[in-house]
Amino acid sequence: MKNKKTLLFPKHQKMLEQVGENIKLARKRRKLTALQVAERADIHRTTLAQVEKGDPGVSIGNYFNVLRVLGLHDDFLKLAADDEMGRKLQDLKLLTGS
Repeated sequence: MKNKKTLLFPKHQKMLEQVGENIKLARKRRKLTALQVAERADIHRTTLAQVEKGDPGVSIGNYFNVLRVLGLHDDFLKLAADDEMGRKLQDLKLLTGS
């Protein structure tokens, strides 16, 4: 089976790139080398470079392990925590009785 490239709209790719940049800055603030973080996250250094670039083809588990090494794993719980659209749809259904 061929590896399928993950495609994102440019706006969403920029968001992922910002996450990667935030991760890279967090690593540098902690004065950790790419090799140190990669080894502690049990990933290859090139995978860490992809994470820091916001590559959508990198598994979410690798993103999580890098965040864990940086002590930012609790930030992972913030993903999809505020379901504003879901609440609006639920409220609409409650108001209309559907």
